[in-house]
Amino acid sequence: MTTSIRGDFKDASLTPRGKDRIEWAAKDMPVLRLIRERFAKDQPLKGVRMSGCLHITTETANLAITLKAGGADLVLCASNPLSTQDDVAAALVNEYGIPTFAIKGEDEEIYYRHINAVLDHKPNMTMDDGCDLVSTLHSTRTELLPNIIGGMEETTTGVIRLKSMEKGGVLKFPVLAVNDSDTKHMFDNRYGTGQSSIDAIIRATNILLAGRTVVVFGYGWCGRGVASRAHGMGANVIVIEVDPVRALEAVMDGYRVMPGVEAAALGDLFVTVTGDLNVIDKHHLERMKNGAIIANSGHFNDEINIPALEQLAVNKRRVRDFVDEYTYGDGRRVHLLAEGRLVNLSAAEGHPASVMDMSFANQALGAEYMLVHAKEMQPRVYTLPKELDQEIALLKLQAMGITIDTLTPEQEKYLNSWESGT
Repeated sequence: MTTSIRGDFKDASLTPRGKDRIEWAAKDMPVLRLIRERFAKDQPLKGVRMSGCLHITTETANLAITLKAGGADLVLCASNPLSTQDDVAAALVNEYGIPTFAIKGEDEEIYYRHINAVLDHKPNMTMDDGCDLVSTLHSTRTELLPNIIGGMEETTTGVIRLKSMEKGGVLKFPVLAVNDSDTKHMFDNRYGTGQSSIDAIIRATNILLAGRTVVVFGYGWCGRGVASRAHGMGANVIVIEVDPVRALEAVMDGYRVMPGVEAAALGDLFVTVTGDLNVIDKHHLERMKNGAIIANSGHFNDEINIPALEQLAVNKRRVRDFVDEYTYGDGRRVHLLAEGRLVNLSAAEGHPASVMDMSFANQALGAEYMLVHAKEMQPRVYTLPKELDQEIALLKLQAMGITIDTLTPEQEKYLNSWESGT
């Protein structure tokens, strides 16, 4: 482990490999590259002290390089104990000069020590993925709150927590819900989570999905992605939902929908993507068949009642990297992937760079927008303006070599009038 004022990371010798992988991701992030070129020229973030609690991956590294190019004084820590790519953390520090506090597999004590280390930077702006940074600010580091202009939040779970803080009247500065931008949740959550979750499950287990029954808990954008990718690989998909509209949508998309307790006895593979607590609970675990596999693609491992699983088991052993086998008293064996943490970043590399290109373009432009507009904003959760969303989508299309039509003046007039009819 390498520790210094520059950060806390595993091994400096990993730097060259991290640099190569960061550059590999960069080639699929053309929108962020265009933003970085403008940032380097205009310096919109000059003088801003920024603390980021994000997944330390090759894609995040390209965001960090962009923010630094824009003038930000940036420090980073991990937003999940298992999501860090150690070579990337080393390269961020040694190649790009961005202090990074992140070690794959760090325990809870080190995890929060790292969060406090980036808060010691006395930030003016936060960038969070899951709201652990902001919640720490509001609980144990309140002396720093007067310095904060505003923040950005990357993921669904974090937005849920922030809206709870807003509703309770405890949120002390404005936060942009980057996750709620169309060019984030419709692509990152659906295509990114869908592909990367299935990728991670296959890497960890080497199972064949064709012919198996896959149970997806939650049919939001992430759940849609996981279900469609599993179905595309030949799995029989069951969806569990509490929202009647989403449940109906899943039925119309061709999936079986039923209560979780019924699906528990049928499933070969279970994937949670809800952002809620104990969606796989003891009564589900008790009914699972021998050989069942459980994975979580939500931000926190709270989605699976792991203490209940521990109580049901008479033996636990690690059978493969990221696969723990729990043996019940009757001999049944149930397998938990990545300790119940978000499987796509724990057992694989997270989302492909091409989809994170849009998500992190939202983060970069969100930081710029926050700096300009924070004084007009209340301590609430906001979404980015539609115009920025459409700008990112247009840049992505252009990078893909795709052009689209535009409305004629006559068509615009027609759409903005009420006089014309049959």
